[in-house]
Amino acid sequence: MSWLVQDKIYEDNKVLLKNESLFNVSNGYIGVRGNFEEGYEAGFDTIRGTYLNAFYEVEPITYGEKLYGFPDTKQKILNVIDSQTIHLYIEGEYFSLHQGEVLDFTRTLDMKEGSVTRSIHWRSPKGHEVKITIERLASFNTLELFLIRYTVEAVNFDGEIKFLSSVDGDIVNYTDETDPRTGGGHGKCYEQYDAKVVENMIQVSTTTIHSKLKATCTCHHHLNETCELNFEKHERKVTAIISTDIERSQKITLTKYNVYTDDRRHERPEEDGKELLKKVIYREFDFYLDEQIQYLKKFWKSADITIQGDEDLQQGIHYNVYQLLQSVGKDKYSNIAAKGMSGEGYEGHYFWDTEIYIFPFFLLTQPELAKKLLIYRHSILDGARNRAKEMGHERGALYPWRTINGDECSPFFPAGTAQYHINADIAYAVIQYYMITRDTEFMIHYGAEILFETARLWADIGHFHHNQFMIHSVTGPDEYTCVVDNNYYTNVMAKHNLKWAYKMYELLKDQSNHMTTIIESMELTKEEVEKWQKAYENMYLPYDKALGINPQDDTFLTKKIWEISSIPKNKFPLLLNYHPLLIYRYQICKQADTVLAHFLLEDEQGYETIEKSYHYYENITTHDSSLSFGVFSIMAAKVGEEQKAYDYFMKSARLDLDDHHGNTKHGIHTANMGGTYLGIVYGFGGLRIKEDIASLNPKKPSKWQEYAFKFIYQGRLVKVIVKENRIEILLEEGEALDIKVYEKVYTLESKLHIDLA
Repeated sequence: MSWLVQDKIYEDNKVLLKNESLFNVSNGYIGVRGNFEEGYEAGFDTIRGTYLNAFYEVEPITYGEKLYGFPDTKQKILNVIDSQTIHLYIEGEYFSLHQGEVLDFTRTLDMKEGSVTRSIHWRSPKGHEVKITIERLASFNTLELFLIRYTVEAVNFDGEIKFLSSVDGDIVNYTDETDPRTGGGHGKCYEQYDAKVVENMIQVSTTTIHSKLKATCTCHHHLNETCELNFEKHERKVTAIISTDIERSQKITLTKYNVYTDDRRHERPEEDGKELLKKVIYREFDFYLDEQIQYLKKFWKSADITIQGDEDLQQGIHYNVYQLLQSVGKDKYSNIAAKGMSGEGYEGHYFWDTEIYIFPFFLLTQPELAKKLLIYRHSILDGARNRAKEMGHERGALYPWRTINGDECSPFFPAGTAQYHINADIAYAVIQYYMITRDTEFMIHYGAEILFETARLWADIGHFHHNQFMIHSVTGPDEYTCVVDNNYYTNVMAKHNLKWAYKMYELLKDQSNHMTTIIESMELTKEEVEKWQKAYENMYLPYDKALGINPQDDTFLTKKIWEISSIPKNKFPLLLNYHPLLIYRYQICKQADTVLAHFLLEDEQGYETIEKSYHYYENITTHDSSLSFGVFSIMAAKVGEEQKAYDYFMKSARLDLDDHHGNTKHGIHTANMGGTYLGIVYGFGGLRIKEDIASLNPKKPSKWQEYAFKFIYQGRLVKVIVKENRIEILLEEGEALDIKVYEKVYTLESKLHIDLA
């Protein structure tokens, strides 16, 4: 059952909203929320949504007082053409779960099949009894394809059934002006609509008001029996009316093929949609279901994590990993939104969440997808260069804090643009990619240029003071402490960025004509690169001798501590209940900041400093961000606090399935899901990727019988099994390699057994 997520609730509105997110079907391009095809009765709330990754509208940002450099506009992901709707009439009676009698209801997500199924046994008010099975999937192989198979079985009658299946372009976005984490602005984002029937195919297109982007849904219906087909056309919507007779015990199946195209990816969305639809309709639903199964079989081969001893946790891990796959953009236009493809929370923006919390999962299990995430960042590099100039920097690139198309979307600069660490986070991911893959060609064509331009930015924003390189007026990951000098996280990550930019220049400068062209076009000189070397070698990293910790910034420890235990429970999260300035005046953290730096770059400090810092910040962190639990779990494991590591981990592992934050209705928390993966592999597994070797320091939570995970390192697939008194490490693919386990280096040729007794 750990491969299934099931639900039997259909009348609780709060649960229905949550489940619309949980039971989404997505493939990284298309995302469809788990709405009922027939909708709900009046009085029930819904966030009915279909999304295309990186398909957005541009909206003006309204300021009371606008200063220089504030972004004029923002982008937001759009709720696009709705192809979910199918209404069923049985002998003239409308099927609804809120009418008649529901004899059985089960909704199932199958993470090995890549599909969601609703199974319903229903008796109409007049006594007509049917069994209904509705299956849906978003194809991992044909990303434009969303499929519904709707099967009706007559239990106790002969008669007529009728399907009214719609494709509707008259769609609005969800808005909630009271919550900064959800979409604001206008819900209505389209100015042009085109709804038509072509060769018995429905085609609906919409064009946005400001971005002028066009999306098209092309739809075909197939019934397994002779039927009467008519169309009802409106300006923005077309409905197919499909009628047929059914006999007792007979099954009638309607398959609805929906192909989505947009003009970011298709030069001719309408023509391309028709051509693709004509190809896919020659295959039945089972063909695409089998494709899903084969795709996922390959995916789980490297991505699966097994835990013996806790079935609910095992289900949570499978769910989190599966949702990461559903969320990841698979082309140069897209990345991973904060809510994946399951909702409109944070307006579909891409954050640093991708590089620090989610990217490691793909890097260690699906490196080709990891590469595409970095190629997306390279594709918006020119925009980052322009943003740097807009922010007053002569050279370099400043990546946007939140974006879709590469332009900054954050109007609140203290907790947005001021988070310059986004540059170092992206650079960190590039460096990790190189260390794990040794993909020199990628570095020549993409990675090195990112490193060089981000290093330039640090050289420009920073300055030397008493022979130490300092960085002022920035915000670290902790958004409850803004615009500070020498944020430890920012400085140490910038140091890493500068160091590797210097190393990569020395490594690649004479490697290829392409590299020479990049260096020449950037007017990059040896003198400039040597300045990077001087900056990283003399980077100032705050340290407090009395406490033996790294202060979060220069003034953090001078502030009064706000005792978390004194804050009423109904006042969390603080950002929704207190003015930012009040929060900024205290030692209180929204999430891991210095503690996160100690995880990512642990060799920059001694163990004692890391341990003391962990304990200090643990007492003043609210974990109002879902990003926090996974990091604290990792560091608790590092400092030997097994129970705390486990407790933090459990808060993240089923955060969405159990709706711990109460806002899953707005979409899943993809960064938290990545953090859960990190908690197992980097936390309990103790995996670290160093420049010269991969190392492991596994620990087994006492509540687990054993656990296992896999990772890809320099072309090898390695499996790690952690038992009570024994570690097994298997080389499943690739040539022998050296690996460090508990500080001892072993040569892994096929299998290692390390007894712990």
